[in-house]
Amino acid sequence: MLSLSGADAVTAALKTAVMATGRTGVVAFEGSYHGLNYGPLAVSGFAERFREPFQAQLQSDVHFAAWPGRDVNIDSALQTLPEDWSNIGAVIVEPIQGRAGVRLPPSGFLEGLKRVCDENGALLIVDEIFTGLGRCGAWWRSVDQGVVPDVICMGKALGGGLPVSACIASEDVMRAWGTPEREAIHTGTFYGDPLGSAAALATIDLIEREQLAIKATDRGDAFAATLRGEQLPGVSQVRHAGMMFGLQLQGPMAALSATRALLEHGYLVLPAGMEANVLQLAPPVTVSDAQLEGFVASLRDVLGDR
Repeated sequence: MLSLSGADAVTAALKTAVMATGRTGVVAFEGSYHGLNYGPLAVSGFAERFREPFQAQLQSDVHFAAWPGRDVNIDSALQTLPEDWSNIGAVIVEPIQGRAGVRLPPSGFLEGLKRVCDENGALLIVDEIFTGLGRCGAWWRSVDQGVVPDVICMGKALGGGLPVSACIASEDVMRAWGTPEREAIHTGTFYGDPLGSAAALATIDLIEREQLAIKATDRGDAFAATLRGEQLPGVSQVRHAGMMFGLQLQGPMAALSATRALLEHGYLVLPAGMEANVLQLAPPVTVSDAQLEGFVASLRDVLGDR
């Protein structure tokens, strides 16, 4: 199902789960970010302040489970899943939590989720809007981790700068929407527009032809090694997968001043993390060595001035 934004793709995925299972409940995760439209906002655990003004209009049947990491192992995280799955139709998860600070789960987490979903008749929706299409070193981070989701959401890089996104699922799952002869009960004016679709096809062809997923792994490993070797002031950890990076800073809100200062140097990065204490970097795999070197020099200056 084609659409325009990542939030659109997540909306289609959540609706697909209801159509396929007949159950409206959703399991999401603390720190998750899936977009700010009503459906995606209800399952985004990143910040209560995003949901609070609209809480009365949001879906109430959402259970937020713990995200595994430094303080929570996989078993403990899975134990926070609901006991009663009678109305749970889907689990939605990011292979790596981007906005929450580039938080990578332990190996085997997605496999555990898929197993629980299969046991309880729920769909596993994997939000690959940020991680997919080669950014993290594979077409799909989830598949590279050994899991074939029931539903995948993609967007961001898909259109090469033009607005296009997609929700993809197996034929068995999508058949729940009915045959093409029936009235379309989920659509949008510009969904599947010719220009966006052509851009998506060209982007997919380029990623495949230039082997950009493989290059993302190599360039990402090299750049992460450079960042770690620089021993940057105030950076306690560099997390990465392919060309997706999170620089852990010391102190809450530390990333806000750093992002503003870097913008004055001509570099666009984002604050991330629950306390805005992570610098999120997402350079294109086609970035030049000179551009990366210039960024590191500016980053050192900015962090040294804090």
